[in-house]
Amino acid sequence: MDEARARDVLAAAGVLPGAAGDARLLALGENAVFAAGDLAVKVGRDAELMDRARRELAIAGWLASEGVPAVRAAEPEALLVEGHPVTVWHRLPEAVRPAGPRDLAELLWLVHALPAPPFPLPPRELLGGVERWLRLAGDAIDPADAAYLRERRDGFATAAAQLTPRLRPGPIHGDALPRNVHIGPEGPVLIDLETFSADLREHDLVVMALSHDRYGLPDEAYASFTATYGWDVRDWEGCSVLRGARETASCAWVAQHAPGNPKALAEFDRRVASLRDGDDSVRWYPF
Repeated sequence: MDEARARDVLAAAGVLPGAAGDARLLALGENAVFAAGDLAVKVGRDAELMDRARRELAIAGWLASEGVPAVRAAEPEALLVEGHPVTVWHRLPEAVRPAGPRDLAELLWLVHALPAPPFPLPPRELLGGVERWLRLAGDAIDPADAAYLRERRDGFATAAAQLTPRLRPGPIHGDALPRNVHIGPEGPVLIDLETFSADLREHDLVVMALSHDRYGLPDEAYASFTATYGWDVRDWEGCSVLRGARETASCAWVAQHAPGNPKALAEFDRRVASLRDGDDSVRWYPF
C-alpha cells in the first residue's frame, strides 16, 4: 500500500471533516497514519489486519479505564473500507521532547502491573508475521534467505515455548520502544497498541536490550532503562531465545519493503548476513 492508495481509502472512509488530500501523512508502514484537525486516522495495509484493529480499539478503552496514559480512540468501531481497516483516534498534542528509555520504563511498569483485561488478549505472536512479510517480499529477496528465516522462525518458536520466565506473565505492550511513547504537555503516553498481548513480560524488556546490542543505543541510555524498571533482562537465561526470535522477525519485517526499495533490500541483506555469520557486532539500522 502506497500513499496514494491510502489516501483513496481515507477519502472513501469519510471520517475526516475536510478533504483527505489535505490530511498530513505521519507514517507509512503496515498502517498509513494521517492527521487532520484534532483527529488521527490509521489505514491498515489489508483486510488481514481487521481483527487487530478491532482489538487495538478495545485495548485503548481498557487502558483508559485503568488510568494508564495511552492514545485514546475517537470512534469505538473499526471500519473496513475497500479491503482496508480504518480506525479513528484523538490526535495527540505536539511533543514537547523526544521520548527516552526512562519514559518507556515508567510506562512499562504500569502496564506490567495490570491484571488481565475483561477480554482475551492473544499471546505475543512475535514470529507470526514472518510468513506474511516474506510473501510480500516475493522475488525481491533471495529464496535461500527466505528459507533460512523460516527455519530460524520454527527453531525459535519451539525454544520460546519452553522458556521459564523470571517475571509473572501478563499484559505486555509487545513493541516496547521509545518511538511508541509520545511526550505531550501532560507527560508520556503509550501509542501503537496493536501488539498488546498476554505473554512473558520479558518480551517487552528484550526489545531494549536488542536496541542496545544491535541498533547502537548508548550504554548510559540502556542503563537508565534498566535502573528505572529495576531489572536487566540480559541477566535472564532465556534472553538469547527471545532476542533471536525478535531478530528473525525484524529481518522478515524489513523484507516486505524490499520490492522497489533498494535501501530496504540492502538493510535486509545486512541483517541476514550477520545472522548467518553469527556476528552479534554488526550494526543494524532502523527502517
